[in-house]
Amino acid sequence: MRDFRDAKAMAQTLREALKTKSVSLTHSESLELVATILGFHDWNVLSAMIQSEVQPAANPGSTIPATVRLAAENQLPIVPLRDIVVFPHLNVPLFAGRAKTISAVEHAMAEDRRILVVTQRRSGDDNATAADLYGVGLTASVTDLIKLNDGTIKLLVKTLTRATIVRLVEDPFLTAEIAPFDESRGQDEEAIALSRAVLETLFAARNVGQLSFIYDRSQDLKEPGTLVADAVAAILTCDIRQKQDLLETGDVVSRLQKILALMKTDQQAA
Repeated sequence: MRDFRDAKAMAQTLREALKTKSVSLTHSESLELVATILGFHDWNVLSAMIQSEVQPAANPGSTIPATVRLAAENQLPIVPLRDIVVFPHLNVPLFAGRAKTISAVEHAMAEDRRILVVTQRRSGDDNATAADLYGVGLTASVTDLIKLNDGTIKLLVKTLTRATIVRLVEDPFLTAEIAPFDESRGQDEEAIALSRAVLETLFAARNVGQLSFIYDRSQDLKEPGTLVADAVAAILTCDIRQKQDLLETGDVVSRLQKILALMKTDQQAA
């Protein structure tokens, strides 16, 4: 009997069954539908649950509480972001002043320099807890750090890949157990066509500098549609919730469609 761990197989079965009824669904749409049927918020949440289920079992003799017995390779200290959403493959300057955040960064520097950057739901929360953070963030590597005279720190990070938060521990600082974020259709012809439309829209808006930067980088990747989507999302003029929605949209075609819609809205407002 199948359960939630068989979600991908269920999505494929559903897609094939509907096809015989002349109902066409993309792979991503099938996954989202199965997640909803099983009672999960979306596919990202279900995917994270599946990943957590297949983690190796902990040592049964361990005295560490289950809530903090995290897989070391998937455990990262969190740097909460107040009023920005960042995207993959960028160099981003950040400032940290809260005691727990500074402790998280110091822990990362003593280990492998990896952190998880996650946007807060409300920028005004000074003591962000698990409930105050969005469920998807980015793994990142701290490439430089400067301690300032006022006790805060300035760090330069290289953002890496999306990650879904599976579990959080709040003491002595925020730490997350993460699972891979599932992305799809980055190589589809529709994604390539939409990425060209996004670049053309940038060109029409005379953002030539950004266009050149994005175009040069997209030539070296297997999924230029994914890179264009994320690079343009990073420079869009929209609110935090809209940017977080783009970060959490795993279907690259849908992400590009949302970006085009936001770009057109911005042009009309101008």
